Amino acid sequence: MAALALVRHGQSQWNLENRFTGWIDVPLTDGGRQEARKAGEALRALGISFDLAYTSALIRAQETLVILLSVLGQERIPVVKDPALNERHYGDLQGLNKDETRKKFGEEQVKLWRRSYDAAPPGGESLKDTAGRTLPFFQSRIVKDLKAGRDVLVSAHGNSLRSIVMELDHLSREEVLALEIPTGVPMVYEINADGAAAAKKILKV
Repeated sequence: MAALALVRHGQSQWNLENRFTGWIDVPLTDGGRQEARKAGEALRALGISFDLAYTSALIRAQETLVILLSVLGQERIPVVKDPALNERHYGDLQGLNKDETRKKFGEEQVKLWRRSYDAAPPGGESLKDTAGRTLPFFQSRIVKDLKAGRDVLVSAHGNSLRSIVMELDHLSREEVLALEIPTGVPMVYEINADGAAAAKKILKV
């Protein structure tokens, strides 16, 4: 069995300001850094010695990973950074306050963009689009490492991680839309030699 730990980045400045962030590079807040430290402490308690880590091309996920590895005392493991793990691209909504966006476009339209599986905001990605770039990378790189018995840590984003959890937990489109992935809460899977999830644990932080 190999271990796969998935962690959504800590609170970012635009999470705090209730804005659509997407691919815009914004840093963590002090609260987000604290979330990352607590996540690292929860992972450290499991005693996993990770062989490598993956993160996105965005600074909030990379900063979270640096904190996680520091708390774990595993700063020297290889780290792969790839935009395939980036957050969903929110297109024309990026940078807009979510409450103001609802007033501008209407509650139902914004809900459709945020919570349907295949409806994309103008110039952006749907969850289906996000899964379309995240899952091939997950299968070709991360699952390959897991099948080889390597323990892997992933620091990424709400929607890229929802895509991965959808695959591992065999969720339907309806089930994944209801899935909430909080910031800084590690999910740890045991992965068998076939690349399937044998067990899952959500850690207390």
